[in-house]
Amino acid sequence: MRYPANHKEETRKKLLANARAIAKKGGFGTTGVDELMASIGLSGGAFYGHFPSKEALFAELLEHEISNSTDMLAGDRDSPPDHVAKRLRSYLSSYHALHPETGCVLPALGPEIARAGPEVRAAVEGGLKRLQKSWSSRIGDPDAAWALIAQCVGALVLSRAVESERTRKEILASSRRFIDQTHALDEAPAKPSKVS
Repeated sequence: MRYPANHKEETRKKLLANARAIAKKGGFGTTGVDELMASIGLSGGAFYGHFPSKEALFAELLEHEISNSTDMLAGDRDSPPDHVAKRLRSYLSSYHALHPETGCVLPALGPEIARAGPEVRAAVEGGLKRLQKSWSSRIGDPDAAWALIAQCVGALVLSRAVESERTRKEILASSRRFIDQTHALDEAPAKPSKVS
């Protein structure tokens, strides 16, 4: 059977899409090549026609995921002033906590990213710096932008680590209230405060 000219490219895209969801839900390190390929209806041996190694797939997967998350969270120059506040409410939601396969890669794969090679960590760092810069320009405080990112990722990790729905909702709601109380996210950027 002869495949269309774009078959390899389309197969690679399907593999990346399925690998993102599988990895974010169950972990990348614990997911085998056979499982990844079976998710798109192919045998494990076909994997190496698309990626030289599982690490190469992980690097490309993270590059796409960080870029997508950064684009969604950071917005652009035309985004409304309340963009950050809206994105944070969405990020710190029960839906996001319960569906890691559809959300941000950092809370789902953070420990695996930390153990990855320099190329992977550099791609993640680049995306985080872009997000921090965007949020910093909107809220007027570079330190607060980093703190907001850390608060969001940490709250999501904790909300996924607990068993009861009630505790999960408390963690997320407390984080949203804390952010609302400490940062005027729906207003024009404030001047950076000086710490003495």
